Amino acid sequence: MANQVHSLDFNSICEEDYNLIGIHTTLEDYKLAYLLNKEIKTNFSRSNFNLDFTQDNSKVSYSIFNYTNSEYDFDWFLISNSYKDENSNVNNDFLFASEIKTYLIPEKRNIDFFIKIVGEPNPFYIKKIITKIKQIPQVITSYIVDYKPLKSKDFLIF
Repeated sequence: MANQVHSLDFNSICEEDYNLIGIHTTLEDYKLAYLLNKEIKTNFSRSNFNLDFTQDNSKVSYSIFNYTNSEYDFDWFLISNSYKDENSNVNNDFLFASEIKTYLIPEKRNIDFFIKIVGEPNPFYIKKIITKIKQIPQVITSYIVDYKPLKSKDFLIF
């Protein structure tokens, strides 16, 4: 009888299943969280932590709001996809300010916010949520994002 060897792939251990929704809007994070709470009956609140990184020798911080649906055992996260940093230079009595925008998921820089839903909601439920998000007047559009081919998807694991 031959011995069978089993191995585990590190990526399969660390990778969690979640659904990712992209939102296009000009709203600030706190205002979007408020409108989502109102429209889709969530209870997003500011998280105790941000996603903090050092990119290109500067510190960036992406805001996170979270909500736990204990009835269905889903964890929701509203994540900003961009961070704005103002650099100001004083040169000959003039103040020059430039804004540098850094993206959490650079390959999706047209998306302003992500909603990450950890758990196993059925696709009908996700489509219903997206429809409700689209009804918010300040939201341009919202849709499901396939995170598997993203190069920067590791930034969404926290």
